Parts: sequence; C-alpha cells; structure tokens
Amino acid sequence: MLPRSRTMPSRIHHGVVEERHDIKHYLQVEVQPKAQNESEATNTPPDYSKCFDDDGRLKRTGTFWTATSHIITAVIGSGVLSLAWAIAQLGWVAGPTVLVLFAYVNLYTSNLLAECYRSGDLVTGQRNYTYMEAVKAYLGGWKVKLCGWIQYLNLFGVAIGYTIAASVSMMAIKRSNCFHKSGGKDPCHMSSNGYMISFGIAEVIFSQIPNFSHIGWLSIAAAIMSFTYSSVALGLGIGKVAEHERFDGSLLGISIGTVTHAGTVTGMQKIWRTLQALGAISFAYSYSVILIEIQDTVKSPPAEYTTMKKATLFSITVTTVFYLLCGCFGYAAFGDLSPGKLLTGFGFYNPYWLLDIANLAIVIHLVGAYQVFCQPLFAFVEKWCAQKWPNCNFVTAEYEIPTPFGGAYELNLFRLVWRTIFVALTTLIAMLMPFFNDVVGFLGAMGFWPLTVYFPIDMYISHKKVGRGTSRWLALQIISVACFFVTVAAAVGSIAGVVLDLKTYKPFKTSY
Repeated sequence: MLPRSRTMPSRIHHGVVEERHDIKHYLQVEVQPKAQNESEATNTPPDYSKCFDDDGRLKRTGTFWTATSHIITAVIGSGVLSLAWAIAQLGWVAGPTVLVLFAYVNLYTSNLLAECYRSGDLVTGQRNYTYMEAVKAYLGGWKVKLCGWIQYLNLFGVAIGYTIAASVSMMAIKRSNCFHKSGGKDPCHMSSNGYMISFGIAEVIFSQIPNFSHIGWLSIAAAIMSFTYSSVALGLGIGKVAEHERFDGSLLGISIGTVTHAGTVTGMQKIWRTLQALGAISFAYSYSVILIEIQDTVKSPPAEYTTMKKATLFSITVTTVFYLLCGCFGYAAFGDLSPGKLLTGFGFYNPYWLLDIANLAIVIHLVGAYQVFCQPLFAFVEKWCAQKWPNCNFVTAEYEIPTPFGGAYELNLFRLVWRTIFVALTTLIAMLMPFFNDVVGFLGAMGFWPLTVYFPIDMYISHKKVGRGTSRWLALQIISVACFFVTVAAAVGSIAGVVLDLKTYKPFKTSY
C-alpha cells in the first residue's frame, strides 16, 4: 500500500483507524498517541522513532541529495534559456553582476527561511508544513491571506509559463527536422496549440501522484535533464564563439537602433527590455515559494535546517555557475540578436540531432518541474476541501486499485477531477497568451520580492526577535526595500512587453 498523504488531517477513533471495505479515507493518517506524562514517555515503544517523526507523522526519508534535486529541478527551469537574452539587454557589465546579486539575495533569504521551518527551537520546535503555515506562525493576521494569494497565484502562473516553454521546445524539435529536410527552403511555420495540449495530457497523468514525498524519482530525472540541456546550450555557445573567434556584445547591452526580429529598438524599448531582463533573471531563481515544502520532506537528525542550508548552498552555487556560462556564452555567440529562448534560436543550425535531444530534455524536465511547483497548490486545495467536507466520500474517500507492478494505487475522485481541471485551465490560458519572455518576466517579478525577500525577512526578524532600529534590522530592511523597487521595475517592463505583443496577437492562432 502506498504511504498516506501527509497533507490530510487524521481520523482516528480511540486508537482504531476507520475502515470501510475497499475504501480507505484520505483523512486517515496513522498517528502515534502522544505521551500524557513522563512515565508514559519513558515507556514509549522502542520502535516509535523508527516509524514516526516527532509530530506523529510517518518518518520522513528526504536527504541532502533529494532536497538538492528538488531545488535544482525548481531553479534550473526554462528560465535558464532566456538568460542570454537578459544579459544581451544589460550588457557585459550589468548582466553578470545582476545575475550574481540575485543569486546572493536568494541564497541569503533562503537560509533565513530555512530557519523558520520550526517555530521556536530550531531542532525541537513545532513544524510548519507549508510556506503559508510558517507565515501564519510568525506573522499572522492579514499577511497570511496575502501570502496565500501571492504564493498560489505564482504557482498557477508558473504552471502556465512551463506549459508555454514545453510547447516551444516540442515545436523546436519538429521545426529543426523540417528545416533540415528542406535544406532551409521551408519556413516550417506551425501552431503551438497541439503541443500545449499534448503537454497538458501528460501533466494530467503525472498530477495524480498523491504528494511531494512521492515525486522524488521524477525530480531527480528532471534535474538530470536540466543539466543535459544546459550543457548542450553551453557547448553550442562555446562552439559558435570559437567559430567566430571573437566575443559579440557590448558593455552596456543592446544598442538603440538595433534591428531585431521584433523591429528596431527605440529608446523607450531599451528601457522596457532592461526592466524585463530583471524579471527574467529573478524568475530564473524562483524557488523560495516551495522551500518549506521541500524541507518538510527531509529526515532528521541532523536538523532539517542544517541539511536544507547545505542543499541550498550547493544548488545555488551550481546553478549560478551554469547560468553565468550559458548566459554569457549565449550572449557572446549571438550578441544583440540573442534569442529569447536559447535552444530554439539554435534550432535552425546543425547538429540538429543534438538540438532535438536538448529540447526533448527540456520537455522532460518541465514535466517534473511542473509537478514540483504545483504539488503545494494541490495539497492546499485538497486539505481545505477535506476539512470543509470531512464526511463527503467524493472528497475524502480513497479506492485501492491494484497495479501490475505490485501494491495498489489509491484513487481519490476529487483529486482526479480537480487536478484534471487545473491542468486543463493552465493549458487553455497558455494557448491564449503564449508570450514566453513576457510571461517569464512577469512571473519572476510577481514572486520575487514578496515570497523570496519580504516574508522570509519579516519571519526571521520575528523568529530571532531582531530589535527594531538595530544595525541588523536596518540592513535587512535595506535589502527588502531595494528588492521591492527591482520587482516593481521588472513588473512594469514585463507588462509593457505583453501590451506590445497583444497588438499583433490573435487568440489560438499563434504560430512560430
């Protein structure tokens, strides 16, 4: 039997779990009775710690490597492919500098957030299972609802962005083969709708994985794929630079008057592009929104925050090196004409088979990344509905279905219906607004300051009781205010980009 979902509250009557023939309830969680006094605590069964954690839930099994794979899957997403374009807007000076600064801010605030997983003592304090629960424990009030809206809207938006990115990569495979067969004579225009629908069907299937603790294998596979396509992009960039025997680009980024695929760059467009580049870079590091959920899968000892800090440091360091290499060599190869999505820009050049492998790796990675980001949203909705309608079998009942590989899959009808509707909705919106760079920039801007900076800093101040007006308090506030202005600027630039795209856009008729 599969392990019970950890997102559901328990249903136990006098120590006996409710059974109903072939129905196992979502609300059923095997919880060990807590000791009432010291003598009971002394007589705790010796196998208690082998099966249960200190909160009565089944023993967590996550390690440094599983946490690292989750982070890398979340961080090295489709955003890496837009970094050459982002650096092209900022130039050789500001581009790499901004990239490193964003990495440092994310690393610093992620470490602050990791210490907020437990309320009170870092080792024995009460656990906060989700980002929203941590905000509720430390800040409370209206900030909890604000955090919930921002977090889950951001996750919803990421699902849309990944659907767009996956369809572009699937089309790149088809177009590169078409272009190769025609010898460059056929423009190979095609619609993205069919590819988005195909990706949506795949996500409907994978979305039936019950919760975060069951997707470790998918996350590891996705992390491997991310390194695969990033390495191909890096290799092609180095190869193109070697072929030209020079570095393209300028110190200050794309010049006014440059003719691009979108037209001539004006002074105002230069400003919008610069601001949009900030959003693209911030999106490339967006994972704080699911950090607490990842940390809740980690076993102890050692303390969860210790493992999480090590995983965060390793992951951010590795991804930043990859980002600098991919972004800088992509810019060096293409200069001001760096494409918005690097591997689709390479898609019309040989070796086409290598590009097909890289784009296939992107699609596989995005299948896993979609689940890593959406599982917290799935869990929130399902937990809320289970608490709202605890006696409704449609919401809470699970039916065991034997599998050909042994064991049984626990089917929940509400999970099947609601997650299918969610995937269908994200796919539909992606088909309506397939603007990759603009969507990426806006999502990065929307989630960066509140979820990566503001809430982690405020929770840390509350947790550590940092005195108002102290040097540490002032330093934290300066970081928060500076990042707020970056977020506003990036959001403005991305919205301006969407407005420009809408002028030439027809619903459901977008072709590449």
